[in-house]
Amino acid sequence: MGLKTFKALVVEETPDGRFVRKITDKALDDLPEGEVMVRVRYSSLNYKDGLSAIGNRGVTKNYPHTPGVDAAGVVAESSSEDFQPGDEVIVTSYDLGMNTSGGFGQYIRVPASWVVPLPTNLTLRESMAYGTAGLTAAFCIYRLMDYGITADQGDILVTGATGGVGSFAVAILAKAGYEVVAVSGKVAEKKFLTELGAKEVIARDEAVDTTGKPLLKGRWAGVVDTVGGDILSTAIRSTKLHGAVTCCGNVASPELPLNVYPFILRGVTLIGIDSQSCPMSLRRRTWEKIANEWKLDNLDRQTTDCSLEQLNHEIDRILEGQQKGRVIVNLPE
Repeated sequence: MGLKTFKALVVEETPDGRFVRKITDKALDDLPEGEVMVRVRYSSLNYKDGLSAIGNRGVTKNYPHTPGVDAAGVVAESSSEDFQPGDEVIVTSYDLGMNTSGGFGQYIRVPASWVVPLPTNLTLRESMAYGTAGLTAAFCIYRLMDYGITADQGDILVTGATGGVGSFAVAILAKAGYEVVAVSGKVAEKKFLTELGAKEVIARDEAVDTTGKPLLKGRWAGVVDTVGGDILSTAIRSTKLHGAVTCCGNVASPELPLNVYPFILRGVTLIGIDSQSCPMSLRRRTWEKIANEWKLDNLDRQTTDCSLEQLNHEIDRILEGQQKGRVIVNLPE
């Protein structure tokens, strides 16, 4: 390769402790070690990227840094026999964009064990419409189905439904034949959620019980929770006999005010979803489902595109809770 530098969004820490973002040139030689170098064509914006962009040390320890936990592109160089230059691939989660230079740059270099071949029925751009958020939603649904929750058992609750994970959970569940009740603090987005397939949209206040009762009327056969806190506690206490609840986020709170009664009196199961380091075998199976039976008919309904130059504004929006659906980042040629 004759190229020695590439464009990237870089977050730097100033001497007075502030964190600033700028588009700049980075050297290929500064990329970390790894068997596979990928020319990134698309990335996508996740809440974790926003945290990295404001200096959250729980996400990123050292700066300057390029966030971006998602990337899709073409293999530029490979020392792994599993990948050849020209292969189209996806890289999501693991340490990408956290402490490893991420998808908000034109190139990444990563271990081969992080790389997923692009499924046949999916384009690079479509893969980033899903990204970590869509993959996490799919993990939740996969686990509910694997547990035995079927469409004839009743409604599935999805919390944080206008966010990236929540919106994909609503759409994939509806496509799979489930009846979905969506929770959103954004009542004005009811039309958006019903178009995705939600049977009903309820306000956040309706999804939070403040009575302190250990058990509530059983309403949900299953739950996809993306927010944690009181909403998750209420959802667990409202889950039917032998139902299941998946938990994948904590944007409302990492706390879980709860007692054991839903578990020992109703047999409710709480399933944790780890999208960052789940086994590659599950990751590949889930991407294949996304590319085939769970592939959504109109991804554009859930996505907007932005350039590297527009990304700064979108980062502010996701940190303010204003993002709807998914933002796809187009990397310059």
